[in-house]
Amino acid sequence: MGKRIISRRRGSGTGRYRSPSHRHHGAVYLPAASIVGIGTVTDIAQAPGRSSPVAEVRAPDGSTVRVVATAGLATGDKLSFHEGNADRGSILELARIPDGTLISNIEVNPFDGGRLVRAAGTGALVTAHSGKEVTIQLPSGVLKTLLATCRAQVGSVAGGGRLERPIIKAGKKVWAYRTLAKQPFKVRGVAMNPVNHPHGGGAHQHVGRPSTVSSGTWPGAKVGRFSRSQRRKRQQRGG
Repeated sequence: MGKRIISRRRGSGTGRYRSPSHRHHGAVYLPAASIVGIGTVTDIAQAPGRSSPVAEVRAPDGSTVRVVATAGLATGDKLSFHEGNADRGSILELARIPDGTLISNIEVNPFDGGRLVRAAGTGALVTAHSGKEVTIQLPSGVLKTLLATCRAQVGSVAGGGRLERPIIKAGKKVWAYRTLAKQPFKVRGVAMNPVNHPHGGGAHQHVGRPSTVSSGTWPGAKVGRFSRSQRRKRQQRGG
């Protein structure tokens, strides 16, 4: 009997393919709306499992808040919580941020903690204000309209240029991707043995059968290009 393919083994969620959560610092979201005033950055920490560093901020009420660090933010800097100027790292509503400002860690719905533009080196652009809505341009170039009460951080996310640093050794990539719970290398199915993959084996590297599979194929053999037959059936019926 053959083994399960790698994608099925990863999907089962065993410890070998799960991100080591004991290394993580916990969730990093925008603070509660009740925190208002000026905070001070006490530390810039590297967060395993994240592409961007995390800033630890002493809030006006004395508590410690952890937010995604923006580019250029340093220890000792001041940032505003829900009031004040749109300075680097400040957390403000989109209505308070002027057009042409780079922002990150953007909320999709008010007070959801920040969902968009959180990866290292990314930043969105505030393009227009229109009443209760604000239009932003995402890093992909897509324009998105959000409520003006949604919050965001001023500035792009720190850690830009992360991909420009060479890994040099394969082992470095293995350990780095293990923390991210990602697959560092992807082996082709035709390069495997028959016991490891339905495409494996043969005198030379070829699939040896049609590479399209139907939607009802059992999971152990569902590899290759997923081609549904509904469209072909509609064409045969003249639909």
